[in-house]
Amino acid sequence: MSEPIKLAAFCGSLRQGSFNRMALHAFIERLPAGVTVSTIEIGDWPLYDADIQAKGFPDKVQAAQKTMLEADGVVLVSPEYNYGISGVLKNAIDWLSRMTPQPFAAKPTALFGASGGVLGTARAQYQLRQTLVFLDGRPVNKPEVMIGQAQNRFADGKLTDEATGKLLADLGAALLLAVRQSRAAAGVK
Repeated sequence: MSEPIKLAAFCGSLRQGSFNRMALHAFIERLPAGVTVSTIEIGDWPLYDADIQAKGFPDKVQAAQKTMLEADGVVLVSPEYNYGISGVLKNAIDWLSRMTPQPFAAKPTALFGASGGVLGTARAQYQLRQTLVFLDGRPVNKPEVMIGQAQNRFADGKLTDEATGKLLADLGAALLLAVRQSRAAAGVK
């Protein structure tokens, strides 16, 4: 029997009622039993500053690194702001990328996001993919889940669009497959 799968998740939107938080909840709801998700809150991290780093990494950054190192995979959810990822998510990535061991390296990673526009979060996700290349992350390539016109896909805090729900479920399955393949390559069950 294989070990339970642990995921670490980041939401790049700070607003509790954001479409991206709703999408993260919908993703988590569609994961099979036995998968646990630790959501890492990043809204109160200081802006990355090498002077702060020189005095020691903030406690919340250290805790996030520990959670990520114990996780089998990562989930990154970001809105799209000005054709890019949210500043708060970029800040978290910048902090974590400077730690040793760097916790994104070789981690299977699912990316998705929601926005009111037609393209969803396409440009933000492409930025995240570029960043993950530098960090030696392992983004799941398919399906790409870019939830456009989110205002028409959620109601009362819940995902109501079946097609989007299926995409999120398929992305979860692809992430879990990538985790199992990563474990097999490392000789772990």
